[in-house]
Amino acid sequence: MADLTNPNSSSQPPSSTEDALPPKSPTVLRCLTGSLMAGSIAVPLYALTMSIAQSFASKPVHSDNITAIKISVAVRTLVVGMAALGTGVFAMAAVGLMLLAGQILIQNLVKKPTGGNL
Repeated sequence: MADLTNPNSSSQPPSSTEDALPPKSPTVLRCLTGSLMAGSIAVPLYALTMSIAQSFASKPVHSDNITAIKISVAVRTLVVGMAALGTGVFAMAAVGLMLLAGQILIQNLVKKPTGGNL
């Protein structure tokens, strides 16, 4: 039986080779590639968000029923909010990965060489 208090212990071996391999350290190239991918997703999502917002703004709800108006406002807010949330997540990931690439690059440049020449 597996020890439930220790997440690293199990009674069975890892199910795949990915579980047994150690995680790979981030490199500048990986960070820049990930940032480029996240940014390339964020840009169309931003365009989609603006398109949705303009579409909703150009077509107001015409109704005498206050409940219908309130529900339509809530649904429109949720739709635009979810699109904006997706845009924000991908944009922040792109910026964060770009900053991480810069940090790794600076650390590699500042790091002293560990040579045996004394």
